[in-house]
Amino acid sequence: MEPYIDFGQIDQLFDAAVQKGRSQLFEYENYALLQSVGAESVPATHMWLPGARLSNADIDLFPGERVVLKIVSPYIVHKSDVGGVRVVQKTTGKVRSGCRRMLDEAVERYSSYLEHKPHQCPEHYLGLVGEELREAVAQDIQGVLICEYLPPDSMAFGNELLVSLRLTREFGMVITAGLGGTDTELYAQSFRRGQAVVSASVELVSGAEFLQLFKSTIAYKKVGGLDRGGKRLVSDFQLLECFGAFIALGRRYSPVNPEAPVIIDELEINPFAFSDYQMVPLDGLCRFSKPKPLSASRSLERIDKLLRPESAAIMGVSSSKVNFGRTILRNLIAAGYPADKVRVVSPSAESIDGVACVPSLDELNQVDLLVVVVAAEQVLSIIDQVVEKNLAQSVILIPGGMGETEDSKERAREVMAKIQKAHSLPGGGPVFLGGNCLGAISRPGKLDTFFVPDEVAPARHEAGQSNLALICQSGAFALIRMLKMVAGSPLYNITVGNQMDLTIGDFVRRLAGDDLVEVIGIYAEGFNDLDGLHLCRGIREAVLAGKEVVVYKAGRTPEGKLATSGHTASVAGDYAVCLACLSQAGALVAETFDEFDGLINLASVLHGKKIGGNQVAGISSAGFETVGLADYLEAQDSHLALSPLGASTREAISRLLERSRLAGFVEVKNPLDLTPAADDQVMAKSIEYLAADPMVHSVVVSYSTISPNTLDMPDLLSGQGYRDAPQSFSNLLVKLSGSLDIPVVVFNDVDYVHEPLNRKLEKAGVPVFDNCGRAMATLSRYTSYRLGLNKIRETGVKK
Repeated sequence: MEPYIDFGQIDQLFDAAVQKGRSQLFEYENYALLQSVGAESVPATHMWLPGARLSNADIDLFPGERVVLKIVSPYIVHKSDVGGVRVVQKTTGKVRSGCRRMLDEAVERYSSYLEHKPHQCPEHYLGLVGEELREAVAQDIQGVLICEYLPPDSMAFGNELLVSLRLTREFGMVITAGLGGTDTELYAQSFRRGQAVVSASVELVSGAEFLQLFKSTIAYKKVGGLDRGGKRLVSDFQLLECFGAFIALGRRYSPVNPEAPVIIDELEINPFAFSDYQMVPLDGLCRFSKPKPLSASRSLERIDKLLRPESAAIMGVSSSKVNFGRTILRNLIAAGYPADKVRVVSPSAESIDGVACVPSLDELNQVDLLVVVVAAEQVLSIIDQVVEKNLAQSVILIPGGMGETEDSKERAREVMAKIQKAHSLPGGGPVFLGGNCLGAISRPGKLDTFFVPDEVAPARHEAGQSNLALICQSGAFALIRMLKMVAGSPLYNITVGNQMDLTIGDFVRRLAGDDLVEVIGIYAEGFNDLDGLHLCRGIREAVLAGKEVVVYKAGRTPEGKLATSGHTASVAGDYAVCLACLSQAGALVAETFDEFDGLINLASVLHGKKIGGNQVAGISSAGFETVGLADYLEAQDSHLALSPLGASTREAISRLLERSRLAGFVEVKNPLDLTPAADDQVMAKSIEYLAADPMVHSVVVSYSTISPNTLDMPDLLSGQGYRDAPQSFSNLLVKLSGSLDIPVVVFNDVDYVHEPLNRKLEKAGVPVFDNCGRAMATLSRYTSYRLGLNKIRETGVKK
């Protein structure tokens, strides 16, 4: 259901404020805005101007025995903190004296506040102190707003609601809702993430979807009357109308809407109170700005020229020593790229490592990909030549020194300006990857432009091809994670560096349509303007195409610390907003590097497995581990449940134990403690029987290499570090994990002498966790993620 909104009336409100030189609506104008979006009740108001006469007729407009007085200033946001809000008796004398007292006290208290907290001082007052500051604050006060006093239905905790829109640089317009009132910031900092407030990109959710997110908060439990002894204060339909209206406002007055007359920077109602089943706004602010022109778009189709080039050239290869350029050339040929399709730009050599050279860029015919490995100072002129002569469809900029330090930021701006200018030309110019990037590996394109020698990471050429694409802002992260993959070398390993042109979002959107890619792993440190939203759209496209996306977002900061002037519209915190937007788009966000490794490996190995629910069965030969399996069912924002075992499963395992003479030692239950007397065949058959039970959705197994009856034994004197037997548990486990329809997750809590056995399983594509808790937590999060993807795909709607 789309809410009816009188956008024409709202446009007039903004236009009237602009004509008066303001970039903020006053509180009474916010109430008018809310009436234009169909708000069911707004308080009666009257504006009193300093020096004006206040009559009995003015006061008689308000019902009840009391009224609320509020200071009106474009710069005083938290009015109650400076004495700018008070409730008085509804008599002309009390209202008049209350207004006068408020004018004096608010000026003094707000001026003192700014002098003690200069970091929160509006730019308008910077440099002012003492009497000069007080005069400026007094001059900006427009008057006092007299408002109807509306007693709430409940005075209990959680009886007020915050709803806001905030323009974020990375994700565009974000809606937030949760516990309101003067303690909103405290609630957000004190409660676990997602309990006090929830946030979402308005481009990624509907009103109904945001209501479902909101239902997980304490705020909903309070206003919905779900707490003990509570009563419902508002209906779900009213919340749906409110959220739908805010989302519609966010989409219209958004920087991604080319027809937006203004951009809402911040719209906050805090609080909505509840009176007689009505949502009544008691305070609000709205800041806005002029629309800015959007940057010229880049051709994402040319990413194909970068990842699967039919011709390539490298600039910066030494003919006399092994520099970065020479290493890239050798890695490119080692990856299988045809030497006759490559040219080296070298003024002094005819060929290098069997690859023909051209003396300069002037002699180079157009190529799909140009790799630039030169000093940062030369990049500007190279870009000019490449664009002017149309020498390449895509360019990889390896050099650093373009934005990483304060001294190099100006050069970075110049490079980006040239790239943007090229994109505005007919044809759009080439796309650029980097600078300060490690390069890219594309197994389908037989491409390897990493400047790390093959000896450091030979697995990238030797290992089998996986279903995974890695897109990382850090080259070192990309290289290290590539070596930790258990399902083979990534199909693509792309490092974006400074994202001076192509971004993480660009590559995700392009790879969303690549049929070879089933899992996308992302390491992000920061986003360009609106590229977080761009990435979210790519993630949604990818999951709707059947892919899974795992993200690690670096650079987290304490929530709310950077909130501008402490405004509660920023109460969700930058990282919390990032996490919410990425998750709602369809990504699984890892909290640690170890968790990222575990999740990305599970996703890669288990992508084709059936995830029918969260019921798990566990097996171990150690009693403490079976206890641990039960203890670690709960994980962050997810949980597993021990599956009941069907009668046929119990019978099959009982017969197995009888044949193995273990019936008197083992009780058939979940988790299953097989004792150290169980051999490899018993362990493997138990997994097989449990996996066949329709009530079991996954199996967690202890790979007990210390068990005396297993054939998997460490052997430090052998070249491989272990004894190998055809019927060992590890060999049986590899066959089982590949043949079963449901996930089998393994852990082995042992010391370093057993590591070669763990590596044996991992090389065969079986992830091994180093303890029970980590295995259960990772499986829990992955299971919850997969079940959540089903809901996204059921809608089949791209946001």
